[in-house]
Amino acid sequence: MFKSLSMMAVALAALGVLMQDEDFTPPGPAPEDVASPDALLAAVYDVISGGLGEARDWDRFRSLFTPDGRMAAVVSKAGDDPASLLTMTPEDYIERAGPSLLDGGFYEVEVARTTERFGNVLHAFSTYEGRRTLEDEEPFLSGVNSFQLVSDGTTWRVHSILWEAEHAELQIPERYRESR
Repeated sequence: MFKSLSMMAVALAALGVLMQDEDFTPPGPAPEDVASPDALLAAVYDVISGGLGEARDWDRFRSLFTPDGRMAAVVSKAGDDPASLLTMTPEDYIERAGPSLLDGGFYEVEVARTTERFGNVLHAFSTYEGRRTLEDEEPFLSGVNSFQLVSDGTTWRVHSILWEAEHAELQIPERYRESR
């Protein structure tokens, strides 16, 4: 039995080295997730949403981004204090937000979208509402996600997401409450 455990330890160590290898490529995205901008945005919202204690599919989340993809939140301050920018990689987001998404339940739903496209570049202002459960009548959170998507001619990926939540001093304009 000791021999089996030793072999298993060696195998796990080798797997750890493989996982840290710079040439390691995680599994690719599901083709249906990256087939179109609509599919890609739906996949992003789907993967971060879930009930209390429901694990998120972080490998799926990672697969939706370009290798150098970024995320950033604009954090508004009260009164005259300047806003700050919290920039992160998708991996940083998983580490920061993952536990609270799991512990609190969170469903983020797109309620409107405004898009501009030029060739293989697409910008989407995606208005969202956040709820703790799907049964919640009123969202506890709303705001705008600014997505920058890029296509290689076959698939679409998220290059960046920049967002800011609505608050008393910053209301979402009507033009972003209806899809155009």
